[in-house]
Amino acid sequence: MIRCYIQRMKRGDYIKYIWQHPEWPQWRFDAARLSKLLSSVTLERGRLLGRMQAMGFKLAEETTLRMLTEDVIKSSEIEGEKLDKASVRSSLARRLGMDIGALAPADRHVDGVVEMVLDATQRYEQPLSKERLSGWHAALFPTGYSGLSKIGVGIYRTDVDGPMQVVSGGIGREKVHFEAPPAERLEQEMMRFLDWFNQTHGLDPTLKAGLAHLWFVTLHPFEDGNGRIGRAVCDMALARADGSSHRFYSLSAQIQRERKVYYDALEFAQKGTLDVTGWLEWFLDCLLRAILDAGEQMESVMIKAAFWRHWSGTSMNVRQVKMLNKMLDGFEGHLTNKKWASMNQCSPDTALRDIRELVEHGVLASAGAGGRSTHYVLCEGEIRDPVPSVRT
Repeated sequence: MIRCYIQRMKRGDYIKYIWQHPEWPQWRFDAARLSKLLSSVTLERGRLLGRMQAMGFKLAEETTLRMLTEDVIKSSEIEGEKLDKASVRSSLARRLGMDIGALAPADRHVDGVVEMVLDATQRYEQPLSKERLSGWHAALFPTGYSGLSKIGVGIYRTDVDGPMQVVSGGIGREKVHFEAPPAERLEQEMMRFLDWFNQTHGLDPTLKAGLAHLWFVTLHPFEDGNGRIGRAVCDMALARADGSSHRFYSLSAQIQRERKVYYDALEFAQKGTLDVTGWLEWFLDCLLRAILDAGEQMESVMIKAAFWRHWSGTSMNVRQVKMLNKMLDGFEGHLTNKKWASMNQCSPDTALRDIRELVEHGVLASAGAGGRSTHYVLCEGEIRDPVPSVRT
């Protein structure tokens, strides 16, 4: 449970948030307490990077696309916004110059989020600046609106409607979780943050990523989008720590899975002292789980590649290739003749013919009790980077 630290300063004022401390922002942490966890993160990240390099370019590219897609989608989900997976994947593929077959129609909102994430991770060596952050913010809100509310885009907040607060609960039952520094301090505060972020100093780069995220969302410089931009800043710092633009794990996806704990840890840190050992401990623990989960996802990419290697000599049409890829990527629910026809915009007879061919080849097997309950699954033992020959 979150405890609210309220401390009395010598001059008699109350300190409720970390930015109110006289020593702000002189961060402190117990390096010895974090050392074992930091070593585990470094070890597992090194192992994952080694496996990625051993995969070869094509599979590494596919893994990067998969992880970036998840990162974009999950970072938005943390804020309660759902993006279409096909649109995100297509937008990323276009910008990375990857051929993934048919592309989904462009969506300027999705494109904006993708542009921010790619700018942060692909150009991680470039300095972070006010202009760059403003560009990210403008990309997130291409219409100048957040929902139905018009906001100042690409500029720091002005607080004309009152202080920036993180609030939950309905009208009359509001709970203020955090209040950001006043707008008149933002120019100076952000300049100090950016100077620190761009400096090369003795701080471990992984710890710097965790500290950068906390610092940025504590300043909360924009009217909206601070969480997503804060995670992009964190991803940029992690890319620097990795020394690579290839994203082979998704911290945002792990944060989304632990959303409540994430917000609790953030609130605890923002209402605590300038000793942020607890926050960094949670951050490293979350990052470690993200890296371990990425190892499992990398395994699925390898399985998919092995599957297509196994069936590379089997002629398949574009519909069959498309549906098998969907099944390998984690098809939701059961695959039925009706779903096949709907997803491929073909007749039920064509769908049934496609499916029967794959059953005859031994790629698919029928399951269920028969009749309307009949559905199809990949044959067990046949999920074994070449794409099969495609006939039109």
